[in-house]
Amino acid sequence: MNFMKWLYRGGHPNRLAAALTWCSAKVHALGIAPNYLVTLEVRGRRSGRSIRLPLVMVVIGGERYLVSMLGPNADWVRNVKAARGNVILYHGVREQVHLEEIAPDRRAPMLRAYLQRAPGARPHLPVKNDAPLSEFEQVSAQFPVFWVV
Repeated sequence: MNFMKWLYRGGHPNRLAAALTWCSAKVHALGIAPNYLVTLEVRGRRSGRSIRLPLVMVVIGGERYLVSMLGPNADWVRNVKAARGNVILYHGVREQVHLEEIAPDRRAPMLRAYLQRAPGARPHLPVKNDAPLSEFEQVSAQFPVFWVV
């Protein structure tokens, strides 16, 4: 089994992945990592506590997007939906933003750009990062993409 898939077996992070996530979120929030590495803060839908996690942001045509490599059942996706898209992004500065989910038929370009930017996500998406756009269109409904407003 691929190490990256093992970290997220069952679609949720194991203890090692959770520890790595915590460390990455701290580094991304400080702004010392590349500018496409951000920390998302969202209120937990059950706990009500603020939850922070690192994500890879994709920029296409000046527009920013966040992708869920673990699909629609990832906790952060559910929390964003429960928060009606109102979240905070950190990368050296704190930015209150609104996330709007992109329709599945428009996600393919963002998914392809995401796989090229986030090598750790490659084991989770059943498409090669250099595949034609048509292959991304076939799996686009399985991976939520959010536009950062």
